[in-house]
Amino acid sequence: MPLLRLHQVCRVYGAGAGAVHVLRGVDLEVRPGEYVAIVGPSGAGKSTMLNILGCLDRPTSGEYWLEDVNVADLDDRRLSHLRKTRLGFVFQSFQLIPHLSVLENVEMPLFYARRPRRERRRRCAELIERVGLSHRLGHTPSELSGGECQRAAIARALANDPALVLADEPTGNLDTSTSEEILRLIRELHQAGRTILMITHDRELSQAAPRRVTLRDGRVLADALQEAAHVPA
Repeated sequence: MPLLRLHQVCRVYGAGAGAVHVLRGVDLEVRPGEYVAIVGPSGAGKSTMLNILGCLDRPTSGEYWLEDVNVADLDDRRLSHLRKTRLGFVFQSFQLIPHLSVLENVEMPLFYARRPRRERRRRCAELIERVGLSHRLGHTPSELSGGECQRAAIARALANDPALVLADEPTGNLDTSTSEEILRLIRELHQAGRTILMITHDRELSQAAPRRVTLRDGRVLADALQEAAHVPA
């Protein structure tokens, strides 16, 4: 059974002569444990697809199923609950809260889920250790390098044990060496069983994923397994 399924998803902004058709009948299935790169040039519809998959936006028409839930049937409250409990987000700009420590940033999803403090601290300390930031536990984002900020963001994305991790240009603000470190970490998460969907305009970056879906003009142009995903050594 697919973890997520898009069926003939369209997204239109505006109406009449001024309507902008961003997604045009997109079909996509992702199974549990897959690592998929969504690629395409600017204006292809990648960000709009990410917003729909992340329950930040709704399709104008078509269906979006996440596990056994028809997302189109959810009201705003249930949509917010699904976003907080079943999805993890990794952004290009990290989106860490500046005045909070690494530990406090990683805790945020569990804080909003009202998990007990002791449980939050234990789980988040484990995740921070997993991404190699135990020595930065009490530091704020301004005291971290770009790669460390992204590691903290990845730990935060995993805090609620999400069914799906959505990564939006996760190495876009990083240098080549640091980008390779983050890609290695994402590969390790995939090998541990995580389902990962990465949005990128960079075809070379997309080679790290075993499967690549190409968008152009709001349509799926190609969907293929890559014979040998290129990952940093």
